[in-house]
Amino acid sequence: MNRLLLPLLLMSTLLLAACGDSEPEALAAAQPIEEGDSCHVCGMLIDEHPGPKGQAFMAAQGEALKFCSTMDLFAFLKQPENETQVSHAYVHDVAAAPWATPDDEAFVPASEAIYVVGHDQRGAMGHTLASFADEADAEAFRDEHGGKLVSFAKIDLDLLGRLGRGELGGEFGEGMHGHE
Repeated sequence: MNRLLLPLLLMSTLLLAACGDSEPEALAAAQPIEEGDSCHVCGMLIDEHPGPKGQAFMAAQGEALKFCSTMDLFAFLKQPENETQVSHAYVHDVAAAPWATPDDEAFVPASEAIYVVGHDQRGAMGHTLASFADEADAEAFRDEHGGKLVSFAKIDLDLLGRLGRGELGGEFGEGMHGHE
């Protein structure tokens, strides 16, 4: 009897362990910006403004929260009450289309993008972060429009505040070249 009990216990342990090996849930895909979509932060109509847009998905919600600019997206993402509840976010790859008309087929995960801040282009709310899937594209944009490269991890409320106050270049200052 003991000879049968040990294999049965082993088999049941393996079966229970296998139950915990479920596939991770796929992240919701980026949604197109449609006519009439308004910004989750400021309420402006998103498609009426130039520059890269963003969207975020909350962990407990399936619908995209859409933003008229990357500045508004990050203002939302970096709020302490939101940081732990956001599942993932997307931004437009600026290299994929003209500044005035971002391409909804070119959303990239915000956490994987490289950003240029302090450049001379404006978004819906003035200063915004130019987002790129490829660092070489970000460097080319910086060389043409000024600014500084920053990674997702370096974007915080202090940086957003300085950007919003015009302290990071663009038309309010010169000579910001580099990578942070």
